[in-house]
Amino acid sequence: MVTDYYLPTLGGVQTLVKAHKEALEDAGHEVIVACPLVAPSADDTVVALPASALFAPDGYPFTWPYGRTADVLRGALSGADVVHVHSELIGAIAGLRVARDLGIPTVQTMHGRVDVYTAKVLPLPSISSIPLAWLHRRRIPHVAPISGGQRYTSTRLARRMWRLMVNQANFADHVIVPSEHFAGKLAGQGVVTPMTVLSNGLEGSVLAQVTGARARRPDGGLRVMWCGRVSPEKRPEVFVEAMAALPDSVTADMYGEGLALAATGRLVRRLGLEGRVRLHGAVPREAVLRAALEHDVFVSTSYDFDNQPMVILEAIASALPVVISDPDLAEFIPAGGVEVTREPSAASLAATLARLADDPARVTAMSEAMADGADGAAQRTHLSGLLGVYESLTGAG
Repeated sequence: MVTDYYLPTLGGVQTLVKAHKEALEDAGHEVIVACPLVAPSADDTVVALPASALFAPDGYPFTWPYGRTADVLRGALSGADVVHVHSELIGAIAGLRVARDLGIPTVQTMHGRVDVYTAKVLPLPSISSIPLAWLHRRRIPHVAPISGGQRYTSTRLARRMWRLMVNQANFADHVIVPSEHFAGKLAGQGVVTPMTVLSNGLEGSVLAQVTGARARRPDGGLRVMWCGRVSPEKRPEVFVEAMAALPDSVTADMYGEGLALAATGRLVRRLGLEGRVRLHGAVPREAVLRAALEHDVFVSTSYDFDNQPMVILEAIASALPVVISDPDLAEFIPAGGVEVTREPSAASLAATLARLADDPARVTAMSEAMADGADGAAQRTHLSGLLGVYESLTGAG
């Protein structure tokens, strides 16, 4: 597997790659992960890709330069049956190109909306995205045009990044997408590579930490959890503003770090919420799982960005009710375990949380629905689908 994001940094891609690796190894397969690292790894199945000493977007190591990356991958991938790529940056590009040179079939998982991430995270994105697209186009032919007419392709920047995503998908031999809603967008913009919608899943070592999760029964208050990259595309400010409109009996914990962490902290202080909204920053994944067992509700304020957040799968496995702003994300959440806000606004989120605070029986019912559907969050339930994709390319099975 080749990815531009991996442990010990936290994020959905990292979590999913680890889940794939563990499930495949438990099934008797050999897996290596090639990625840039923030520190040397003691795991001999992890291959370090070269990383820039100067550029670390959103705090993540950035694979660079291309030539040295390709050299490392030629050695690492030689003899592989399948190369599975999990990102769209330099490491992923090199992984696809080297695999093709070696005659190894490739799978590309499209994890999320690069167009939204670029617009929200890169400095001066309309300008800084130009060299990124140029670097991509040098290695991956940009032949598929992008149609306008959709809200998500209405700007030149968006079309530039959609061109990157679509042409990278078409360069692979097979594409995996974790959700129907994103698969539909990709097909609509010109992805013609065979595509499989396959849910993400959690590895067994994680599920063992949340086994026996109890149904939530709030008593006199509501404990709310927010977890993710504290970055503009995740809209943490919407969560904080919603909390300001709620009574003192509703408290919150926010987990994660990112470009917007300092600004989020300032907003908490400006609104006088220091006693009710606690920012924990980066924490080990074990702490996130413990928190999922200790709270009454999980909130996602992401809108028109996420595909299938792994942290919501962790909430499902923990029997933790979920409130979302983006109705697309309800696709994979057990029926009865989720509330969708009427609008993606702070006021609408506050109204939803206020109703749940006043109706603890509803929270309990949501929690029970999550517990009933928790098995769908396990990677083992989706392993046969992943192996089926690989076998369709290798002729094995």
